[in-house]
Amino acid sequence: MQVENWSWIGGALHSAFGEMQALSVWEAVAVALALAYLLLAMKRNRLCWVAAFASTAIYTVLFYEVALLMESALNVYYMAMAVYGYWLWQKDTDDELKVSSWSLSRHLLLIAVTTLVSLGCGYLMANYTQASFPYLDAATTCFAVMTTYLVAKKVLENWLYWVVIDVVSIYLYLSKGLMMTSLLFVLYVGMAVAGYFIWRAALAEQREPVLALG
Repeated sequence: MQVENWSWIGGALHSAFGEMQALSVWEAVAVALALAYLLLAMKRNRLCWVAAFASTAIYTVLFYEVALLMESALNVYYMAMAVYGYWLWQKDTDDELKVSSWSLSRHLLLIAVTTLVSLGCGYLMANYTQASFPYLDAATTCFAVMTTYLVAKKVLENWLYWVVIDVVSIYLYLSKGLMMTSLLFVLYVGMAVAGYFIWRAALAEQREPVLALG
């Protein structure tokens, strides 16, 4: 029995290693573009959406190949949001689209609605598809859909949502052998924290003239 167990583990590791090699080149490109997106987003540079479009196009295929169906569908949405975000951020003048902060009650409503939607999606995936980790996959997807919209609207708290989403995503990607993507999301957690403080400082700067006039 012990020999059979070790044989099974060895076979699984060999299979995972083979899959990792096949995915590694495209995954590396997607990771590099995703990092470029986040760094540019932290600086509020609209070119971040160009990097996002290219990265998510690659991830759409990668996640489909490893049966993370909602993650794959999410990246199709990301591609559309990259176009929308680029268009919206072009309007970033003195009069439009500054960093904003939403009230706690508004965020609690968002969380409640998104949780209900993710539970419904998870149930459908668990019962009608071959998706892996259907409820976790659905939760990260639904919350990422909502949070990406917050990024496009430059809502400060988007970075806090990303911290939670990224931590859960690390587990999903590790379980599927996407090692470089897992490492990317470890970096994402730290960068999301940094992004929050950078945007909070920008919000404070925006409010200074108002305080001075008051």
